Amino acid sequence: MPVPAFRTSPARKRKRRSHLAIQPEKTVLCPNCGAARRPHAACASCGYVRPGLQIKGSEDV
Repeated sequence: MPVPAFRTSPARKRKRRSHLAIQPEKTVLCPNCGAARRPHAACASCGYVRPGLQIKGSEDV
């Protein structure tokens, strides 16, 4: 069974794993209520999506 000919250096290993780092979640301000929300998603506090469309929350149902 073949084995690696040379040891993998720490720099090479870290370069290979650089895309596995946890990225901070991006947020934008809701134009309706001003709360932080994820882009292209409904606001968790008011349900705003875009002008003329609002999604009812689970507590409103």
